[in-house]
Amino acid sequence: MTIPADPTADQASNRAPDEAAGEAVEARAHPDHGGSNAEAADEDYEEEENEEEEEELDGPAAEAAENEKVEAVFRRLSEAPVGIRVHDVTIRGNTKTRDALIEAEAVDLIRSAATVQDLVRAASIANARLRRLEVFDSVLITLDSGPPELPGTTNVVIEVVEAANPIDGNVGCFSKPEAKSWSVEGSLRMKNIFGYGDIWDASGAYGWDQSSEISIGVSLPRFRSIPAPLTARASLLSHDWLKFSSYKERLLGLSFGLLSSMHHDLSYNLTWRTLTDPSQMASKSIRKQLGHSLLSAMKYTYTIDQRDSHVRPTKGYAFVSTSQVGGLWDRKGLRFFRQEFDIRGALPFGFYNAALNAGISAGVILPLGRGFMGSPSSVPDRFFLGGHSSPVCSLGGLTSLLGFKTRGIGPTELRRFVPSESVMDDSAASPGRDYLGGDFAVSAFADLSFDLPLKLFRNAGIHGHAFLTAGNLAKLSESEFGNFSFSEFGRTSRSSAGVGIIVPTKLFRVEINYCYILKQFEHDRGKTGIQFSFSSPM
Repeated sequence: MTIPADPTADQASNRAPDEAAGEAVEARAHPDHGGSNAEAADEDYEEEENEEEEEELDGPAAEAAENEKVEAVFRRLSEAPVGIRVHDVTIRGNTKTRDALIEAEAVDLIRSAATVQDLVRAASIANARLRRLEVFDSVLITLDSGPPELPGTTNVVIEVVEAANPIDGNVGCFSKPEAKSWSVEGSLRMKNIFGYGDIWDASGAYGWDQSSEISIGVSLPRFRSIPAPLTARASLLSHDWLKFSSYKERLLGLSFGLLSSMHHDLSYNLTWRTLTDPSQMASKSIRKQLGHSLLSAMKYTYTIDQRDSHVRPTKGYAFVSTSQVGGLWDRKGLRFFRQEFDIRGALPFGFYNAALNAGISAGVILPLGRGFMGSPSSVPDRFFLGGHSSPVCSLGGLTSLLGFKTRGIGPTELRRFVPSESVMDDSAASPGRDYLGGDFAVSAFADLSFDLPLKLFRNAGIHGHAFLTAGNLAKLSESEFGNFSFSEFGRTSRSSAGVGIIVPTKLFRVEINYCYILKQFEHDRGKTGIQFSFSSPM
């Protein structure tokens, strides 16, 4: 008989132990001790009568007998493990995908099972692994009885249906109201081109007066005997930060994913970075870092996410730690150590689907090398706070502070004044200030989400929230660490509060918030009022 193994282990376990149950019946019919030959003959006769009665049953009676047999199997499995051995594993349906890939993901796991219970569990895990490759439309693992001459064995059949369309893509348009800009983003993926589960993708983004990006990459779930998936990506990225920090940034880079699992991620990045100032108005701190530089960095991320949703968590917790070491080449302050922590949790209240989300994030960046505390850190690698992205969704990043514009708080420096012929009174022209970011940053938030009274809104997932956010930045490099104190850091923290409505969709998440600035300081770019945000839901 066959047993289908789905990601749901219950379906697999309903029929998997049937053969083992048959062996148990056979053992009871022919006891090794404690009975005579006559008693054994009587039991055989009774079994024959039972079989004849089962053949005569039909309709509800037959269904009841079958249910009773299944319950007997479950009772047997609940009492003790039932031993079994995998005799053979057969792979079917893979016309393009290599057998070696399927074997590496599933066969070794299945063969390691020593009991029926372990086998059902292993089949379910193997099914999930194969589906996670994203190159199959369906996966079916069947457990059948082994050869008659080998009792206590089973044959396993892995049947896959390869993706009918190996190409997919998407395109979307997103807005950043705080920067008064829009961006068009799109991606194209080609799956399993060479049969190794390889996924090739190309993506691009173009933002009006803001940024553009083009990148291509490939990921391999397994390469030879390396158990971890490998990725490689080449990218060309351009950022226009003239409105905030008087420089344009262009990055030409290669990145390699060396380790990727549920909790761990290790990557290496090699980037040629160019900073320019077309306006010729950059502040002194920015001008020191203009030009070309080579950034070589190793990055490790540890993630735990036990929340029930990424878009609207109602229970669970999450933790992310990101460590980055940059600078195999000691040039222009690009030798640094950067560490970030992000921890948050969600607590349900039990009415109106209300839940409280709260979190705190912190990060520090320090230059490396001789006299490192007297050296400046790289401006593009520092921390910046501000923007309208949801702090609930943006796990692992120190960016959002509702009510403040992008790069809207922290240390600033006066830009260089450039006289203009069109300005009669030079003293009346203000050159503005550059936002320099911080070497140490902390942000925190509390967000209470709840259902709206109307059933129409609840069915569409539209809900309300009330929030409180706070954060601050400080400079530690260039000997500024001696002037740092936690009491002053807390006193100068910025904060905001507000309420809003969230409209989640498959393409983007819309937030309509009223933000009230509780605390800000000179040169901060915060504003009380209605603010809109369109962002990707994760």
